[in-house]
Amino acid sequence: MAAPYSPSDLAARQAELFTSPSHLAARMMIGWTIALDGVGGRIVETEAYHYSDPASHSFSGPTPRNAVMFGPPGVIYVYRSYGIHWCMNLVCGDEPGSAVLLRALEPTEGLDLMIARRGLEAPRLLCSGPGRLCQALGVTRAQNGMKAFEPPFALTPGPAGKIAVGPRIGITKAVDVPWRFGEAGSRFLSKPFPKA
Repeated sequence: MAAPYSPSDLAARQAELFTSPSHLAARMMIGWTIALDGVGGRIVETEAYHYSDPASHSFSGPTPRNAVMFGPPGVIYVYRSYGIHWCMNLVCGDEPGSAVLLRALEPTEGLDLMIARRGLEAPRLLCSGPGRLCQALGVTRAQNGMKAFEPPFALTPGPAGKIAVGPRIGITKAVDVPWRFGEAGSRFLSKPFPKA
């Protein structure tokens, strides 16, 4: 297990992550750990979105729904997908309007609470998909605009295995853009990556 980061080293790593363009930040985030009130896990799958990307919520400019994407980097952007599931993104980039969608975690903290929230015990299914992830962590619109690097959130770097890259899931525009990233071979992914 890696030694804990000093507060200044942790802040520097987080700043580097949040000021990186979204497609680089999404890749860098694999292996990091995120938790909300002590419930969370290792990030094993992400997707990048940029304001110039027609699949991004920010493509048409600021709205009340996506305003957080145009604020400072390092904050949480939460939206409801299809009126059913909450989805959590981390705002990043050196220009406003970009974010990284958290698609899957390997659960490591607070599994009992995740199991109670999700109503199932299979660890592989607790956080494998953005809606499941938010349900397991208790993420709702109430966390929209919170800083990902301050309580009740904790965000820490960690090692990643080999990174798989592929097209994003569940979009109808820019479908071929390879901005989905995951830990190759992880059993906690929301969906396997295409074979190379």
